[in-house]
Amino acid sequence: MPTLSHLTISFFLFFCCTDFTSSSHAVAANQSSSLPCARPEKLGMDAKRLQIIDEIVEEGLSRNKMPGAVVLVGYKGHVVYHKAFGYLQIKPQKIPMQLNTVFDLASLTKPVATASSIMTLVEKNLIDIDAPVAKYIPEFGVNGKEKVTVRQLLTHTSGLIPDNSLNDFKNGPAEAFRLIHELKPVYEPGSKFRYSDVGFLELAEIVERITKKNIHEYSQQNLFSPLGMRETGYLPAASLKKRAAVTQQRNDYWMKGEVHDPRAYALGGIAGHAGLFSTANDLALFAQMLINKGCLNGRRVMSPKTTLLMTAPLKVPGGLRTLGWDSRSVYSSNRGDLFTKAAFGHGGFTGTSIWIDPPQKLFVIFLSNRVHPDGSGSINTLSGRISTIAAAAICPSQ
Repeated sequence: MPTLSHLTISFFLFFCCTDFTSSSHAVAANQSSSLPCARPEKLGMDAKRLQIIDEIVEEGLSRNKMPGAVVLVGYKGHVVYHKAFGYLQIKPQKIPMQLNTVFDLASLTKPVATASSIMTLVEKNLIDIDAPVAKYIPEFGVNGKEKVTVRQLLTHTSGLIPDNSLNDFKNGPAEAFRLIHELKPVYEPGSKFRYSDVGFLELAEIVERITKKNIHEYSQQNLFSPLGMRETGYLPAASLKKRAAVTQQRNDYWMKGEVHDPRAYALGGIAGHAGLFSTANDLALFAQMLINKGCLNGRRVMSPKTTLLMTAPLKVPGGLRTLGWDSRSVYSSNRGDLFTKAAFGHGGFTGTSIWIDPPQKLFVIFLSNRVHPDGSGSINTLSGRISTIAAAAICPSQ
Protein backbone atom coordinates (compact mmCIF):
# COMPACT_ATOMS: atom_id res chain seq x y z
CA MET A 1 0.00 0.00 0.00
CA PRO A 2 1.41 3.48 -0.87
CA THR A 3 2.21 5.82 1.98
CA LEU A 4 -0.03 8.80 2.62
CA SER A 5 2.71 11.15 1.37
CA HIS A 6 2.18 9.72 -2.12
CA LEU A 7 -1.60 9.74 -2.10
CA THR A 8 -3.37 12.53 -3.92
CA ILE A 9 -6.14 14.41 -2.17
CA SER A 10 -8.51 15.62 -4.88
CA PHE A 11 -11.83 17.42 -4.59
CA PHE A 12 -13.22 19.31 -7.54
CA LEU A 13 -15.84 21.04 -5.42
CA PHE A 14 -14.20 22.77 -2.48
CA PHE A 15 -15.39 25.97 -0.83
CA CYS A 16 -13.48 28.17 1.60
CA CYS A 17 -15.15 29.31 4.83
CA THR A 18 -12.81 31.06 7.22
CA ASP A 19 -12.08 34.47 8.65
CA PHE A 20 -8.87 36.50 8.80
CA THR A 21 -7.49 38.57 11.65
CA SER A 22 -10.40 40.87 12.47
CA SER A 23 -13.90 41.94 11.49
CA SER A 24 -12.45 44.57 9.18
CA HIS A 25 -11.67 41.74 6.76
CA ALA A 26 -15.25 40.48 6.54
CA VAL A 27 -16.95 40.25 3.14
CA ALA A 28 -20.59 39.91 2.23
CA ALA A 29 -21.96 36.47 2.99
CA ASN A 30 -23.24 36.01 -0.56
CA GLN A 31 -19.97 36.98 -2.20
CA SER A 32 -18.18 34.11 -3.92
CA SER A 33 -15.09 32.81 -2.16
CA SER A 34 -13.94 30.45 -4.91
CA LEU A 35 -14.10 30.11 -8.67
CA PRO A 36 -16.58 27.60 -10.08
CA CYS A 37 -15.19 24.17 -10.92
CA ALA A 38 -15.62 22.40 -14.24
CA ARG A 39 -14.51 19.19 -15.87
CA PRO A 40 -11.60 20.02 -18.22
CA GLU A 41 -13.22 18.38 -21.27
CA LYS A 42 -16.29 20.61 -20.89
CA LEU A 43 -14.08 23.63 -21.54
CA GLY A 44 -11.93 22.13 -24.28
CA MET A 45 -9.02 20.75 -22.28
CA ASP A 46 -7.49 17.29 -22.41
CA ALA A 47 -8.05 15.81 -18.96
CA LYS A 48 -5.54 13.02 -19.55
CA ARG A 49 -2.80 15.55 -20.23
CA LEU A 50 -3.64 17.43 -17.06
CA GLN A 51 -3.26 14.18 -15.13
CA ILE A 52 0.42 14.15 -16.09
CA ILE A 53 0.80 16.89 -13.47
CA ASP A 54 0.25 14.17 -10.85
CA GLU A 55 3.28 12.29 -12.11
CA ILE A 56 5.50 15.37 -12.08
CA VAL A 57 4.55 16.32 -8.53
CA GLU A 58 4.96 12.74 -7.29
CA GLU A 59 8.40 12.68 -8.90
CA GLY A 60 9.29 15.88 -7.06
CA LEU A 61 8.14 14.37 -3.78
CA SER A 62 10.20 11.23 -4.34
CA ARG A 63 13.29 13.35 -5.01
CA ASN A 64 12.70 15.48 -1.90
CA LYS A 65 12.15 18.64 -3.90
CA MET A 66 9.46 19.57 -1.38
CA PRO A 67 7.46 17.73 1.31
CA GLY A 68 4.13 18.64 -0.26
CA ALA A 69 2.31 20.90 -2.69
CA VAL A 70 -1.04 22.21 -3.85
CA VAL A 71 -1.55 22.73 -7.57
CA LEU A 72 -4.47 24.61 -9.11
CA VAL A 73 -5.10 25.21 -12.80
CA GLY A 74 -7.69 27.72 -13.94
CA TYR A 75 -9.09 27.95 -17.47
CA LYS A 76 -11.86 30.09 -18.92
CA GLY A 77 -12.92 31.29 -15.48
CA HIS A 78 -13.14 27.83 -13.93
CA VAL A 79 -10.97 25.59 -11.80
CA VAL A 80 -10.17 22.53 -13.92
CA TYR A 81 -7.51 20.97 -11.71
CA HIS A 82 -6.98 21.31 -7.95
CA LYS A 83 -5.04 18.72 -6.00
CA ALA A 84 -3.00 18.41 -2.84
CA PHE A 85 0.05 16.18 -2.51
CA GLY A 86 2.33 15.01 0.27
CA TYR A 87 2.61 16.78 3.60
CA LEU A 88 2.20 20.30 4.95
CA GLN A 89 4.79 19.27 7.52
CA ILE A 90 7.02 16.27 8.11
CA LYS A 91 8.60 17.46 11.35
CA PRO A 92 8.01 17.22 14.24
CA GLN A 93 5.26 14.89 12.93
CA LYS A 94 3.70 14.27 9.53
CA ILE A 95 0.49 16.10 8.62
CA PRO A 96 -1.03 15.57 5.15
CA MET A 97 -1.30 18.48 2.77
CA GLN A 98 -4.86 19.78 2.24
CA LEU A 99 -6.48 21.72 -0.58
CA ASN A 100 -7.06 24.64 1.79
CA THR A 101 -3.56 24.73 3.28
CA VAL A 102 -2.38 28.28 4.01
CA PHE A 103 1.03 29.14 2.55
CA ASP A 104 3.66 31.75 3.26
CA LEU A 105 3.80 33.34 -0.21
CA ALA A 106 7.22 34.97 0.31
CA SER A 107 7.97 37.14 -2.75
CA LEU A 108 4.53 36.64 -4.29
CA THR A 109 3.82 39.43 -1.81
CA LYS A 110 5.55 41.81 -4.21
CA PRO A 111 3.10 41.66 -7.12
CA VAL A 112 -0.04 40.50 -5.31
CA ALA A 113 -0.02 43.00 -2.44
CA THR A 114 2.54 45.74 -3.03
CA ALA A 115 2.66 46.37 -6.77
CA SER A 116 -1.11 45.96 -7.07
CA SER A 117 -1.63 48.48 -4.26
CA ILE A 118 0.72 50.89 -6.00
CA MET A 119 -1.22 50.54 -9.25
CA THR A 120 -4.55 51.33 -7.56
CA LEU A 121 -2.96 54.58 -6.39
CA VAL A 122 -1.62 55.24 -9.88
CA GLU A 123 -5.17 54.87 -11.12
CA LYS A 124 -6.34 57.44 -8.57
CA ASN A 125 -3.62 59.85 -9.76
CA LEU A 126 -1.99 59.72 -6.34
CA ILE A 127 1.22 58.20 -7.73
CA ASP A 128 3.10 58.98 -10.94
CA ILE A 129 5.18 55.90 -11.74
CA ASP A 130 7.75 58.03 -13.56
CA ALA A 131 8.12 60.50 -10.70
CA PRO A 132 11.12 60.31 -8.38
CA VAL A 133 10.59 58.21 -5.30
CA ALA A 134 11.77 61.25 -3.35
CA LYS A 135 8.53 63.01 -4.28
CA TYR A 136 6.75 60.62 -1.89
CA ILE A 137 9.63 59.83 0.50
CA PRO A 138 11.84 62.94 0.71
CA GLU A 139 14.45 61.14 2.88
CA PHE A 140 15.03 58.70 0.01
CA GLY A 141 16.42 61.38 -2.28
CA VAL A 142 20.01 61.28 -1.06
CA ASN A 143 23.31 59.57 -1.87
CA GLY A 144 22.70 59.30 -5.61
CA LYS A 145 19.04 58.25 -5.49
CA GLU A 146 17.55 61.64 -6.22
CA LYS A 147 16.31 60.59 -9.68
CA VAL A 148 15.32 56.99 -8.95
CA THR A 149 11.71 56.54 -10.05
CA VAL A 150 8.78 54.47 -8.84
CA ARG A 151 8.91 52.59 -12.15
CA GLN A 152 12.50 51.61 -11.46
CA LEU A 153 11.54 50.21 -8.07
CA LEU A 154 8.75 48.16 -9.68
CA THR A 155 11.04 46.76 -12.38
CA HIS A 156 14.10 46.17 -10.14
CA THR A 157 16.25 48.64 -12.07
CA SER A 158 16.68 51.22 -9.30
CA GLY A 159 20.32 50.52 -8.46
CA LEU A 160 19.41 49.32 -4.96
CA ILE A 161 21.04 46.26 -3.44
CA PRO A 162 18.99 43.04 -3.17
CA ASP A 163 18.96 43.08 0.64
CA ASN A 164 20.47 45.31 3.30
CA SER A 165 22.04 43.93 6.46
CA LEU A 166 19.83 42.24 9.03
CA ASN A 167 21.62 44.37 11.62
CA ASP A 168 19.78 47.37 10.16
CA PHE A 169 16.52 45.93 11.51
CA LYS A 170 17.54 45.19 15.10
CA ASN A 171 16.36 48.54 16.52
CA GLY A 172 12.83 48.54 15.14
CA PRO A 173 11.03 49.61 11.95
CA ALA A 174 11.64 53.37 12.24
CA GLU A 175 15.40 52.96 12.49
CA ALA A 176 15.37 50.27 9.81
CA PHE A 177 13.68 52.55 7.32
CA ARG A 178 15.95 55.46 8.18
CA LEU A 179 18.90 53.28 7.23
CA ILE A 180 17.15 51.98 4.10
CA HIS A 181 16.39 55.50 2.89
CA GLU A 182 20.07 56.40 3.24
CA LEU A 183 21.40 53.49 1.17
CA LYS A 184 23.59 54.30 -1.82
CA PRO A 185 22.93 52.72 -5.25
CA VAL A 186 25.31 49.89 -6.10
CA TYR A 187 25.01 50.60 -9.83
CA GLU A 188 23.74 53.41 -12.03
CA PRO A 189 19.93 53.47 -11.76
CA GLY A 190 18.36 52.16 -14.95
CA SER A 191 21.52 50.48 -16.22
CA LYS A 192 20.96 46.98 -14.79
CA PHE A 193 18.23 44.60 -13.68
CA ARG A 194 18.96 43.41 -10.16
CA TYR A 195 16.16 41.87 -8.13
CA SER A 196 15.75 43.88 -4.92
CA ASP A 197 13.70 43.31 -1.79
CA VAL A 198 14.78 46.77 -0.67
CA GLY A 199 12.94 48.39 -3.56
CA PHE A 200 9.67 46.77 -2.52
CA LEU A 201 10.15 47.81 1.07
CA GLU A 202 10.25 51.36 -0.27
CA LEU A 203 7.15 50.80 -2.42
CA ALA A 204 5.14 49.70 0.61
CA GLU A 205 6.43 52.77 2.42
CA ILE A 206 5.09 54.93 -0.43
CA VAL A 207 1.66 53.33 0.00
CA GLU A 208 1.73 54.13 3.70
CA ARG A 209 2.94 57.71 3.20
CA ILE A 210 0.12 58.45 0.77
CA THR A 211 -2.78 56.56 2.36
CA LYS A 212 -1.79 56.62 6.06
CA LYS A 213 -2.42 52.86 6.04
CA ASN A 214 0.23 50.17 6.05
CA ILE A 215 0.37 47.70 3.19
CA HIS A 216 -1.58 45.15 5.25
CA GLU A 217 -4.49 47.49 5.87
CA TYR A 218 -4.52 49.03 2.41
CA SER A 219 -4.33 45.76 0.45
CA GLN A 220 -7.07 44.21 2.57
CA GLN A 221 -9.46 47.10 2.08
CA ASN A 222 -8.77 47.77 -1.60
CA LEU A 223 -7.88 44.37 -3.05
CA PHE A 224 -8.50 41.24 -1.02
CA SER A 225 -11.74 42.02 0.77
CA PRO A 226 -13.53 43.35 -2.36
CA LEU A 227 -12.45 40.22 -4.26
CA GLY A 228 -13.72 37.87 -1.56
CA MET A 229 -10.22 36.65 -0.75
CA ARG A 230 -11.07 35.69 2.82
CA GLU A 231 -7.89 33.74 3.45
CA THR A 232 -5.32 36.23 2.18
CA GLY A 233 -3.36 38.77 4.16
CA TYR A 234 -0.56 39.43 6.57
CA LEU A 235 -0.48 38.10 10.14
CA PRO A 236 -2.90 35.18 9.75
CA ALA A 237 -5.36 34.55 12.55
CA ALA A 238 -5.11 31.47 14.76
CA SER A 239 -7.77 29.67 12.72
CA LEU A 240 -5.62 29.98 9.60
CA LYS A 241 -2.33 29.26 11.34
CA LYS A 242 -3.67 25.86 12.31
CA ARG A 243 -3.71 24.77 8.67
CA ALA A 244 -0.60 26.60 7.51
CA ALA A 245 2.28 24.77 5.87
CA VAL A 246 5.33 24.62 8.13
CA THR A 247 8.57 26.16 6.82
CA GLN A 248 11.72 26.07 8.96
CA GLN A 249 12.81 26.52 12.56
CA ARG A 250 13.34 29.88 14.25
CA ASN A 251 14.60 30.02 17.82
CA ASP A 252 14.03 26.27 18.26
CA TYR A 253 10.38 26.26 17.15
CA TRP A 254 8.81 25.50 13.79
CA MET A 255 7.40 28.42 11.83
CA LYS A 256 3.74 27.75 11.08
CA GLY A 257 1.74 30.74 9.95
CA GLU A 258 4.66 32.99 10.85
CA VAL A 259 6.57 34.78 8.10
CA HIS A 260 9.73 32.97 7.04
CA ASP A 261 11.59 36.00 5.68
CA PRO A 262 13.82 37.39 8.47
CA ARG A 263 13.49 41.05 7.47
CA ALA A 264 9.72 40.88 7.22
CA TYR A 265 9.71 39.14 10.61
CA ALA A 266 11.85 41.92 12.09
CA LEU A 267 9.29 44.44 10.78
CA GLY A 268 6.47 42.72 12.65
CA GLY A 269 5.35 40.48 9.79
CA ILE A 270 4.20 43.30 7.50
CA ALA A 271 6.47 44.30 4.62
CA GLY A 272 6.39 45.13 0.95
CA HIS A 273 8.60 42.28 -0.19
CA ALA A 274 7.28 39.36 1.91
CA GLY A 275 4.79 38.48 4.63
CA LEU A 276 1.62 37.68 2.70
CA PHE A 277 -0.21 34.38 3.32
CA SER A 278 -2.88 32.81 1.14
CA THR A 279 -4.47 29.65 -0.26
CA ALA A 280 -4.72 28.32 -3.81
CA ASN A 281 -8.44 29.12 -3.97
CA ASP A 282 -7.88 32.73 -3.00
CA LEU A 283 -5.03 33.22 -5.45
CA ALA A 284 -7.27 31.80 -8.16
CA LEU A 285 -9.66 34.69 -7.53
CA PHE A 286 -6.80 37.16 -7.89
CA ALA A 287 -5.52 35.54 -11.09
CA GLN A 288 -8.97 35.54 -12.65
CA MET A 289 -9.42 39.20 -11.72
CA LEU A 290 -6.30 40.03 -13.74
CA ILE A 291 -7.49 37.94 -16.70
CA ASN A 292 -10.80 39.83 -16.45
CA LYS A 293 -8.88 43.13 -16.64
CA GLY A 294 -9.42 44.18 -13.04
CA CYS A 295 -12.89 42.87 -12.25
CA LEU A 296 -14.36 39.78 -10.58
CA ASN A 297 -17.98 38.95 -9.76
CA GLY A 298 -19.01 42.53 -10.43
CA ARG A 299 -16.38 44.01 -8.12
CA ARG A 300 -13.76 46.12 -9.87
CA VAL A 301 -10.45 46.80 -8.12
CA MET A 302 -8.53 48.11 -11.16
CA SER A 303 -9.54 49.52 -14.51
CA PRO A 304 -8.70 47.60 -17.71
CA LYS A 305 -6.19 50.34 -18.57
CA THR A 306 -4.42 50.02 -15.21
CA THR A 307 -4.40 46.22 -15.39
CA LEU A 308 -2.78 46.32 -18.82
CA LEU A 309 -0.28 48.94 -17.65
CA MET A 310 0.72 46.70 -14.77
CA THR A 311 1.03 43.44 -16.71
CA ALA A 312 2.41 44.47 -20.11
CA PRO A 313 6.01 43.29 -20.70
CA LEU A 314 8.69 45.97 -20.43
CA LYS A 315 12.28 45.75 -21.58
CA VAL A 316 14.85 45.75 -18.80
CA PRO A 317 18.55 45.04 -19.19
CA GLY A 318 18.79 41.33 -19.98
CA GLY A 319 15.10 40.50 -20.19
CA LEU A 320 11.47 41.48 -19.75
CA ARG A 321 9.58 42.40 -16.59
CA THR A 322 6.30 44.15 -15.88
CA LEU A 323 5.38 46.68 -13.21
CA GLY A 324 5.71 44.17 -10.37
CA TRP A 325 5.58 40.85 -12.22
CA ASP A 326 8.11 38.74 -14.09
CA SER A 327 7.76 38.16 -17.83
CA ARG A 328 11.00 36.73 -19.20
CA SER A 329 14.07 37.17 -17.04
CA VAL A 330 16.70 35.12 -15.25
CA TYR A 331 13.97 34.32 -12.70
CA SER A 332 11.59 32.77 -15.26
CA SER A 333 12.53 29.09 -14.93
CA ASN A 334 9.06 28.52 -13.44
CA ARG A 335 7.41 29.87 -16.59
CA GLY A 336 5.57 27.49 -18.93
CA ASP A 337 7.20 26.91 -22.32
CA LEU A 338 3.86 27.16 -24.14
CA PHE A 339 2.70 30.44 -22.62
CA THR A 340 2.13 33.43 -24.88
CA LYS A 341 4.29 36.55 -24.90
CA ALA A 342 1.66 38.27 -22.75
CA ALA A 343 2.04 35.83 -19.83
CA PHE A 344 3.32 37.10 -16.52
CA GLY A 345 4.03 35.55 -13.15
CA HIS A 346 6.24 35.42 -10.09
CA GLY A 347 7.81 33.02 -7.63
CA GLY A 348 8.46 32.99 -3.91
CA PHE A 349 11.44 31.73 -1.91
CA THR A 350 9.36 29.37 0.22
CA GLY A 351 8.33 27.38 -2.87
CA THR A 352 5.43 29.28 -4.41
CA SER A 353 4.65 30.46 -7.92
CA ILE A 354 1.81 31.76 -10.04
CA TRP A 355 1.74 32.33 -13.80
CA ILE A 356 -1.12 33.97 -15.67
CA ASP A 357 -1.67 33.94 -19.44
CA PRO A 358 -4.63 36.20 -20.33
CA PRO A 359 -4.72 35.42 -24.09
CA GLN A 360 -5.09 31.71 -23.27
CA LYS A 361 -7.44 32.44 -20.33
CA LEU A 362 -5.15 30.22 -18.31
CA PHE A 363 -3.40 30.42 -14.95
CA VAL A 364 -1.34 27.95 -12.96
CA ILE A 365 -0.78 28.15 -9.20
CA PHE A 366 1.87 26.04 -7.50
CA LEU A 367 2.19 26.30 -3.73
CA SER A 368 4.68 24.33 -1.67
CA ASN A 369 6.75 24.55 1.47
CA ARG A 370 9.97 23.49 -0.25
CA VAL A 371 12.08 25.04 2.55
CA HIS A 372 10.72 22.52 5.06
CA PRO A 373 12.44 21.12 6.99
CA ASP A 374 16.00 22.23 6.19
CA GLY A 375 15.81 24.65 3.25
CA SER A 376 17.19 22.19 0.71
CA GLY A 377 14.17 21.80 -1.59
CA SER A 378 13.92 23.18 -5.12
CA ILE A 379 10.76 23.61 -7.21
CA ASN A 380 11.28 26.17 -9.99
CA THR A 381 11.96 23.71 -12.80
CA LEU A 382 9.19 21.42 -11.57
CA SER A 383 6.74 24.30 -11.45
CA GLY A 384 7.67 25.33 -14.98
CA ARG A 385 7.02 21.79 -16.25
CA ILE A 386 3.58 21.85 -14.67
CA SER A 387 2.77 25.15 -16.39
CA THR A 388 3.89 23.73 -19.73
CA ILE A 389 1.60 20.71 -19.32
CA ALA A 390 -1.33 22.93 -18.36
CA ALA A 391 -0.93 24.94 -21.56
CA ALA A 392 -0.44 21.76 -23.62
CA ALA A 393 -3.77 20.46 -22.33
CA ILE A 394 -5.66 23.16 -24.20
CA CYS A 395 -7.14 21.50 -27.28
CA PRO A 396 -6.00 23.16 -30.54
CA SER A 397 -9.53 23.83 -31.77
CA GLN A 398 -10.18 25.88 -28.64
